[in-house]
Amino acid sequence: MAKPGAERQPPSEAPDSAGFAIPRRRHRRLRKAGALLGSWLVLGGAATFSILASNGSGAPPKPDLSQVAPGLRSFAGSLPWPADGETAMWAEGVGSLGTCGKQTQVPIASVTKVMTAYVVLQDHPLVGSDQGPDIGVDDQAASEALSRDESSAPVRAGQQISERKLLELMLVPSAGNVARLLARWDAGSEVGFVAKMNAAAVALGMKDTVYSDAAGIDAATRSTAVDQLKLAEAAFSDGVLLDLTGQRTTQVPDDPTVLPNTDSLLGNDGVVGGKTGSSTPAGGALMWAAQRSVAGQERLVLGVVLHQDSGTTPEQGLARALTVSRRLVSALS
Repeated sequence: MAKPGAERQPPSEAPDSAGFAIPRRRHRRLRKAGALLGSWLVLGGAATFSILASNGSGAPPKPDLSQVAPGLRSFAGSLPWPADGETAMWAEGVGSLGTCGKQTQVPIASVTKVMTAYVVLQDHPLVGSDQGPDIGVDDQAASEALSRDESSAPVRAGQQISERKLLELMLVPSAGNVARLLARWDAGSEVGFVAKMNAAAVALGMKDTVYSDAAGIDAATRSTAVDQLKLAEAAFSDGVLLDLTGQRTTQVPDDPTVLPNTDSLLGNDGVVGGKTGSSTPAGGALMWAAQRSVAGQERLVLGVVLHQDSGTTPEQGLARALTVSRRLVSALS
C-alpha cells in the first residue's frame, strides 16, 4: 500500500503535504449557469495588485485577458500568473479572470479524478449528506491497494463501502484503486467508464481533452487549463463534490489509518476544495476553489494550474503548483 497522502503515478506521483489545521470557511455553491450573465462575462470595477510573477528573465508572464471585461483587466493583469505551464481562473457571477500559457494538451495526472467523480455523481446523485448505495470491494481493488506505483486506499475484498465514502477515498488521499473500482461499478468496466468520461467532456465543451483512464495514471490522459476550468464549474456546482474535496481527512471503514487530503492549501486564504495531481510528465497540477473578494464582493473563485515544472521530479512539480496557486489565491483580496 502506498504511503497515505502520497500520489504515485508512473514515473511515480509525488507525495502532497497534509492539510493545515485551520477551520474551513463556508463555501457558497455556484449558481446555475442560467443565472450567470454569461459564462465568460465579467462585470465590476477595477483593482490593482503589485504582486507579479517572473518568468526567469525579470519580465512577468503575459496572460490572455481577451475574455475579461475592460473594468477588470487591470485587476486580472496584475495577478501573479505563473511563468510556466497553463493557468485559467473564473469567479462566480463575473466569469473569466483570464488565462495564461499556451493552452495546449498536457498530462493532468490525478486531476483526472474530478471527472471520474463528476460522472459517478451524474449517474448516481447524492443529495446533502446522503451516503448512497453500498458498493462491494472486488479482488482487483484490494490487490491494487498494495501497489507502490500510485496512491491507494487499504480497502479489503468483500467490504461493503458506501458510494460517498469511496468518492472521499478517491478524492481526499487520491486513491487510484478506488477510482477504478468506482469506474467498474458504474459502467461495468473501466473502458466503458472512460467512454462516459469522454462523452461528458464533449458535453461540457472540453474540446481539447481526452481521457484514457479513470485515475490519471496514464500520461495519455490530457487536457488544458481552460478545459479543466469548464469541468470545475460544472463539478463544483454540485455542493456534494465540493464538500468531498474539502474534507481534511478520511478513513477506510474499520481501519484506524487516517488518510490526509493531498491538497495542503485547504483552509488557507479561503481555499475550500480542490484536487492535486503530479507526475514527471504532468509536472504539478491543481484544481482549486476558494472564497475570495472579486469586484467588491466575496465570491467562489475557481482556478486550474497545470504542467508546473514538468520533466523534473513529481515532488518539485507539485510543490511549484501549490506555490503558484497559493500566490494567485492570496492576491484575490
